[in-house]
Amino acid sequence: MFKRMLSAFGVGGPSVDTVLDTPHAQPGQVITGQVRIQGGSADAHLDRIVLSLVTRVEVEHGDHEFGGTAEFLRLDVARDVRVAAGQPVTVPFQLPLPWETPITAVGGQPLPGVTVGVRTELVISGAPDKGDLDPVLVGPLPAQDQVLEAFGRLGFQFRSTDVEAGRIHGVHQELGFYQEIEFYPPAQFAGAVNQVELTFVTSPHELVVVLEADKRGGLFSSGSDAFGRFHASHADALRTDWAGAINQWLAQVAQRGGHAAYGDHGHYGEHGHYGDHRGPGMGAVVGGVAAGVVGGMVLGEVVDEVFDEGDDFGGDDFGGFDEE
Repeated sequence: MFKRMLSAFGVGGPSVDTVLDTPHAQPGQVITGQVRIQGGSADAHLDRIVLSLVTRVEVEHGDHEFGGTAEFLRLDVARDVRVAAGQPVTVPFQLPLPWETPITAVGGQPLPGVTVGVRTELVISGAPDKGDLDPVLVGPLPAQDQVLEAFGRLGFQFRSTDVEAGRIHGVHQELGFYQEIEFYPPAQFAGAVNQVELTFVTSPHELVVVLEADKRGGLFSSGSDAFGRFHASHADALRTDWAGAINQWLAQVAQRGGHAAYGDHGHYGEHGHYGDHRGPGMGAVVGGVAAGVVGGMVLGEVVDEVFDEGDDFGGDDFGGFDEE
C-alpha cells in the first residue's frame, strides 16, 4: 500500500493510502479494498480516483528485447471527491481480475520475475497524479494447480517465468500478452529436449494448456520447437490425468522429428507463438503442491522489493495493448 502527500496540492495537501482487503487472489476473482484519503490543511477536490491493474512484460522490437509496464484493466472508482480540511474520506472499491491474469505466487510464495500490482491514480484539475503500486499475489486456479502438480510429479525442474507481449496462434486471448513458465525436462528426456515452456490461457469456461518444447539438435540437424495444446473445461481439468497426458506428449516430441503436435479431449493441432519470445532465467518456485517443481535455485526478491523502482515496474509504460 502507499501513503503520501498529493504532489498537485503541495505541502499541507491531503494524503492517500490504498489498502487491499487481502493481497491474495486468483484469476477471475474480485479484489476489494479502500482508498483512504486524509484531508490536509485546506479543502481539496479530486476529479477522479482511478485504479488499474499492471504487470511487467517483455517486448520484442526487431532484434532487441526490453521490459515495460502493461496496464490491462482500468476502472474509475470515484468522481468529484471533495476532501474537507483535516477530515478522512474512505472510498471502497471492487476490482475484477481478468481470467488471463499472470500467476505470481505458488503455494503462497511469490514467483521471481512476474509481478502484478494495483496502481492508484488521482486526477486533479485534469492532471493525473500517479501513486505507487500495491502488489497482488495471484495464485493458480485449482485446474492450473493440477497441471503444475503434474509437472512436479513428472520430475520437471523450474527454470524461470516471465510475461511476453504478443499472442499465441490458434488460441483466443482477451489480453495482449501471455505468461511463460519454463522448465528443465525430466531426466529421461534431457537428451532430446532442452526445456519445456508452459502457458495457461484461461476463460470462465475453459482452461487451455499450451506447451512448447525446445528440441536439441543432432549431429546432422539443427534444433527445433515442438508444440502441444490441451483444452478442457475447469471441471474436466480437475479430473484429467495431466501427468499422463504431458508425459505422452513429451515422449512423442522426443521420438519424432520436426514440429510435433498433440492435443487432448479431441483437440489436435499445431500452434506457435508470434515471434520468438524467450526471456532469461529469474528464480525458482517454492511451496505448496508445486514444491516438486523447485529447480534447486533460491527464491529471489520478496514482493515488496519488486516495486521499488518508482511508480511502475522500472520500464516504459505501454498503458495496455490493442486487440487485433
